[in-house]
Amino acid sequence: MAAVRDLYEILGVSRDASQHEIKAAYRRLARELHPDVNGDPADQDRFKEITGAYEILSDPAKRQRYDAFGSGGGMTGAPFGDIQDLFDMFFGGGFGGPTTRGPRSRVRRGEDVRVSISLPFAEAVFGVTREIEIERLGTCARCGGNGAEPGSAPITCRTCRGAGEIQSVRRSIFGTVMTASPCRTCGGSGEEIPDPCADCYGQGRVRTPASVRIDVPAGVDDGMDLRVTGQGHAGVAGGPPGDLFVALSVEPSLAFERRAQDLHAVLDVSITQAALGAEVGIETLDGPDTLRIEPGTESGTILRLKGRGVPNLHRRGRGDLFVTVHIVAPQDPSEEERRLLERLAELRGERDGTARGELRRPSFG
Repeated sequence: MAAVRDLYEILGVSRDASQHEIKAAYRRLARELHPDVNGDPADQDRFKEITGAYEILSDPAKRQRYDAFGSGGGMTGAPFGDIQDLFDMFFGGGFGGPTTRGPRSRVRRGEDVRVSISLPFAEAVFGVTREIEIERLGTCARCGGNGAEPGSAPITCRTCRGAGEIQSVRRSIFGTVMTASPCRTCGGSGEEIPDPCADCYGQGRVRTPASVRIDVPAGVDDGMDLRVTGQGHAGVAGGPPGDLFVALSVEPSLAFERRAQDLHAVLDVSITQAALGAEVGIETLDGPDTLRIEPGTESGTILRLKGRGVPNLHRRGRGDLFVTVHIVAPQDPSEEERRLLERLAELRGERDGTARGELRRPSFG
């Protein structure tokens, strides 16, 4: 089989031509050779040739495959449209006849979009509404998403006549094999766009900035994903849009450690507060509160404030706040404080510094 002409040569552009140069070359040749303008059969065949070349070179992924495996990459014959073509070449038709797939719909769901946002600890606990700025593919306003220049429309593919595939007979080491492969002109959809939209280059979508309102529910945690339905990339050819996934990063709190729905904190109290008892004012996530320190409270005692933790995500109720009491000895006491402490030590028989202590097994319960 004779080698197919180089696609860059067909469009009259260099191999390092930009997408803009490729599009300009195609539009110029299309106007000159379009069947509605020129009825010459030779020019009609030439029009099909440039349309097929443009369909491949205007698509970055197809162009990359062509550069690697097409005539410019050392392989004889036309470039493959996708990996399925390789199977069709050798095994298509089941060795007895072509497999007919029919046209593939151009309608396709839009891809999902993923972004990340950072939340202060309190906003993650109680929830918040945010407006975030994203960039996504939206429906092209110029062509309405059909990919064709205004005043034109996609037409039945003139290469496959709307079948979406091309059947051929090839000789192989297995004998004569009938194959049916997707039409490279229309990509298997049965439709082609002879005059692509100037804004979206026939894709039907353009990159567009957007502002999206998201409602972060109370109780979310670091590393969670929030799904916003229908806020992803626009669908292709009228397909439904994808979704927006927001990855949440929660800033740590200086006062609280979160363990599931419970919060844990440490409260420093003085020796006298622990010995005599006290009402200590503290600041919780819900605002000011009072913690009762009972007389004789030991260091390490854990006090519980019910319902002062994190709300249960999508459920009623909240966790608790657990406060560990830490007794702090006075640092650099005044003369009067020192005299009082010495008097207390005398009363407790601890003044000479030789009081005995008793070791006991630690409790981790």
